[in-house]
Order: sequence, then structure tokens, then C-alpha cells
Amino acid sequence: MSICSKQQKPEWLKIRVNTNCSSYDETAAIVKNNNINTICFEGACPNVRECWKKKHAAFMILGNVCTRSCAFCNVSRGDPRGVTYADEPLRVANAVKKMGLRHVVITSVTRDDLADGGAKQFAECVKLIRAYDLSITVELLVPDFTKKSQGLKTIIDAKPDVFNHNMETVRSLYKKIKPGSKYDHRLEVLQQVKTIDKQIFTKSGIMLGLGEKEHEISEIMDDLRAANVDFLTIGQYLQPTSTHAPVVSYIHPKQFSYYGDIARNKGFKMVSSSPFTRSSYHAADSFMEFKKSIEQTS
Repeated sequence: MSICSKQQKPEWLKIRVNTNCSSYDETAAIVKNNNINTICFEGACPNVRECWKKKHAAFMILGNVCTRSCAFCNVSRGDPRGVTYADEPLRVANAVKKMGLRHVVITSVTRDDLADGGAKQFAECVKLIRAYDLSITVELLVPDFTKKSQGLKTIIDAKPDVFNHNMETVRSLYKKIKPGSKYDHRLEVLQQVKTIDKQIFTKSGIMLGLGEKEHEISEIMDDLRAANVDFLTIGQYLQPTSTHAPVVSYIHPKQFSYYGDIARNKGFKMVSSSPFTRSSYHAADSFMEFKKSIEQTS
């Protein structure tokens, strides 16, 4: 595995962007005026400037306080009980209109305190977006709905175009990186979607640089394919703060290309593998291109 010292961020991870951009400011204003959270900012995504310049944003519903304590995530942790967001789906739909989005990515904090894990809020967002324009495709990046099977069914019944549920890391690192989550349960969530509705595309993502071994990367790909997952994203883990899990290694872009080729050879229909890849990074462009290729061959 090609790596770089964890003491120094390599050149390929240094972002140089123009901070003076009207389209970025317009996106920021739409998000602010509609009082919407985004994983772009809450998750400290390195691509926020690039994406917002294109008027792309990944909406984060159900607040900005998560009930889990994953070692890699920058989202605030705590007790969000008592906080309601009755008008949030309407605000999300309004932001979609203002931004002119053709593909919408919606995620959330994990809400173990809610009986359905927040599934109804996701479903209502899908409903209102499609009431505005049926041609808009919707991708839901959801939590694992532990002990909330009805919540998962609610999501499936909403019929998102893409059901996204990230594995995040390999099996051996789960206790350290994702306490409170179980590797096999997350695989089962993805499998259940395909079992219930084969028309929904499923997607998952993993981070590299946390100490995983090369053979484990191949194994998680095999597990995802066994669960009939269609799309895969592979990106570099970046430590948000000194209190989060440290970066063990920086993976070279050529190695990401290598893993991308392996994933395609294993049968994933769409793969994004690069240091800056995140679940929603170029999600709209990639899915639109995928849909076009299907239409051309059908």
C-alpha cells in the first residue's frame, strides 16, 4: 500500500480554491435563509467550496446533534430530544427549488431517541420534493435504524432513487471507529432494501487511512457485493480535530485508482475512488451520467 507519513499532509490533499465566488455565496445564502443544516459544514467536508460553487449541497435533517459517538465524525454529539422540525421538509424542498437541483442528497444525524429513527422526516422530504418536480432524483444517506425495522420500511416505501448507507470502515476497526454500530447489521440494512425493492439503487462508502489492511478492503467490497450493493465510494479519512481518531496513513491517488478498478471488476455499477471522494461528492453528476448510460443501452 502506497502511503505517506501521518505527520505531514501530502501535496495531493492540499486544496487551493478561490474564496471569492458569487455562486458559493448564493448557495450559502439559500442554506442560511431556509435554516438548513448541511453535512458539508457539520462534517467538515474538504469539498464544500467546490460543491457550493456548483450550487450542490448535501442537506442534513433532524438537527445537528447526533446520538452516536463515532471516532471519525465531526458532527456534534449529545442529547437532541425535545427538538422538533415540523416544517423542515418544506424548507428543504424550497432550497431544492432555489438551487435548481436535479439530484438531491439528504442525510441526517443518527436519532436513536426517535421511535422510527427519523424515517418519517426523510419520507416527507421525498414527498415534497417530488410534489415540486417528479423528475428530480433523490438520494437518501441514512443511519442504520438499529431496532427500528419499521423506520427502514418507511424509507423503502418512500422509494428514493438511491438508498445510501455507509459502511465507513472494515470489520476489524468497528469497535474502535464506530462504537454503537455493528458491521453485520449495516450490511443487513443494505441487503434488506434490495430484498424488498429491487428497483432502488443501493450505495455505500468506506474511508481509507484508519489502519485497514489491503485484504480487508477487498473483503468489505465482497461483503457489499454479496448484499447486492450497486454503487461504492472510497475516500481518504481526514482527522477533523485532535480529539478524533488519528490518520494512520495517507493513501496515494494511484492506490485509489487501483482500488476503484478492483471495485469495478467485482461488479459495482458505479464507483468513485479518490482522496477527496465523499458520499455526496459529485453524486449528482455521477448518477445523471449513470442514468444516461442505462437509457442508451436500454
